Amino acid sequence: MSQKSRFAFTAAFCLSLTVPPSSAIANCLRGINIAGGEFGDLPGKHGQTHIYPGTQTLDVFAAKGVNVVRLPFRWERLQPALLGPLDQTELTELNAAVDRATSRGMNVILDPHNYAGYGSGKIGSDQVSNADFADFWLRLAPHFANRSDVIYLLMNEPAGVAAAIWRDAANAAIKAIRDTGADNLIMVPGTIWTGASHWFEEQEGGANSEVLQEIKDPLNRFVFEVHQYLDDDFSGTNGACPRVDDAILALEGVSGWLRQHGFSGFLGEFGGTTASNCLTGLDEVAGYMASQSDIWLGWTAWAAGEWWGDYPYSLQPKDGLDPPQLSALVPYLSRTADASSHCTLLQKPVR
Repeated sequence: MSQKSRFAFTAAFCLSLTVPPSSAIANCLRGINIAGGEFGDLPGKHGQTHIYPGTQTLDVFAAKGVNVVRLPFRWERLQPALLGPLDQTELTELNAAVDRATSRGMNVILDPHNYAGYGSGKIGSDQVSNADFADFWLRLAPHFANRSDVIYLLMNEPAGVAAAIWRDAANAAIKAIRDTGADNLIMVPGTIWTGASHWFEEQEGGANSEVLQEIKDPLNRFVFEVHQYLDDDFSGTNGACPRVDDAILALEGVSGWLRQHGFSGFLGEFGGTTASNCLTGLDEVAGYMASQSDIWLGWTAWAAGEWWGDYPYSLQPKDGLDPPQLSALVPYLSRTADASSHCTLLQKPVR
């Protein structure tokens, strides 16, 4: 997560707020971020500076009905030098974590948690070219190619780059993935931390809502991935959630845009503390997602992880007890997916 600027979106795309019935059919994917792979100083060592989810954590969430895990990792760890080979030690750890999750019936979203950067440079700059970014995916994609249970998120929360620059980088990465023959579902975030509340915000070269209509995938197997927090500045860093209504309005705006252009979406991050308005907000967001399952593939809440300690947004159970935030989401984890939703995007394409 990172600090996001204030709420702004184009009201013309907003839909009227719909309160879903308690029996609302759920999205296809319903799950959780399990943080840890992105932790620590670089290059680091697994088990000392960073960690991927272990069997106990995965068993707990699988038993609760979680069917997707968003799995953060650091680009620099997996590829220590631009245009260089992947680090086999780190790749082995990542692969083992993927296998642990998928063997429990979970899908995995691979999440290079880098905010559109590598080292001190940003994608699309002289330091980190689009070709560098495409090369990373050209090397990673074959390791999990053609698995319907492994999803490629191009990048976590692009920030500090214009939407037009990010569009070109994303298209280069998508082409690289497809050039390997991989048909995995791809998730494409927007800029300004991919906030739903910023989707229509004007920026140099155009807003996400304008520029990202030009995303190109020869297989047309992609969804747009957005985030939306509920606190005062939508950053996911504050203790209370006074802007739940505004967050829902932002999601409604993106819903309208998705429908207008025939796209699908995925809510990759939302979360809150144990404050009462956060718990209510988590329920409202998950309920809203369930009511819009024709265009939203699903969601992953932020965030579990074995090394969070007293992190106020943590969803990690302690001593066998669920944190209140997790309890608010559990009812949505066990609901039946809507067969008429975009769950078909998870199925392997007919060749």
